Amino acid sequence: MGIDRRTFLKGLGAGIAGIAPGGSLLPGRVEAAEAPGNKEFMGVIVDTTRCVGCRSCELACAEAHNLPIPDISDTSVFEKNRPTSETQWEVVNRYQTEKGEIFAKRQCMHCNQPGCVSACPVNAMEKRKEGPVTWDTNCMGCRYCMISCPFDVPKFEHNSATPKLQKCNLCWERLKQGEKPACVEACPAEALTFGTRRELIEEANTRIYKKPNEYISHIFGEHEVGGTGYLYLSSVPFEQIGFRSDLGTTAYPEYTKGFLYSVPVVLLLWPAFLSGVSAITKRKDNVRRKEGGKV
Repeated sequence: MGIDRRTFLKGLGAGIAGIAPGGSLLPGRVEAAEAPGNKEFMGVIVDTTRCVGCRSCELACAEAHNLPIPDISDTSVFEKNRPTSETQWEVVNRYQTEKGEIFAKRQCMHCNQPGCVSACPVNAMEKRKEGPVTWDTNCMGCRYCMISCPFDVPKFEHNSATPKLQKCNLCWERLKQGEKPACVEACPAEALTFGTRRELIEEANTRIYKKPNEYISHIFGEHEVGGTGYLYLSSVPFEQIGFRSDLGTTAYPEYTKGFLYSVPVVLLLWPAFLSGVSAITKRKDNVRRKEGGKV
């Protein structure tokens, strides 16, 4: 079956829809993340002065998302720094600091203006108005989100026949039902506090003010890369517990606005063109299947 001009343009149009205002390749998508309307972004305080390294959060996360269940009694995992992975959305690491042993959990930071959302050419990554950054199955596997994340969080299932992009989604399904993230609910040391980002910043500042000898005067995530949903408190400089100190306060999508308005249109249309070709190919395959032919 041939592809006529009308069919091709229809498929290409579907792809171009992704770069219209509010799409993912132009700053409209970034601006949407800046204006949540009447909703306030939700987030979590991670108070590393309270974390005891029990890894209950890891277990709760795995159970909530049908991931491999970790053996939280295994303390050998603390012998090296662990990144998140496609099978473990959050990890707790141990650090030797000037004030002794400190544990800190890592996961997606749920940026206010996520670089991964801005970079995604097919809108598979989305910043929800409630705060979570989520992934959807219309992903085409380009992995631009992995490159654009300043925290090296999204992980691709390289060994899967139907690969997904895996990362913490702030328990989006639980949030929609009015429940807290599983990790927050499971923490026995009250090291995790869930709430609106505004409330969390107030709470973090209150803790710093009341106990200046226990905390450094810095809330990690309040301003870093334009602000994040996860906010951290610490008794030592954050570099000592594995955090980057070179991130700056500018949201990563802001760096690309000028470029996106100045590059040749053909570069902006290329992902749309590929999406159009993909749509046409899928349609062609479906017609062949119905006709009993081979794909």
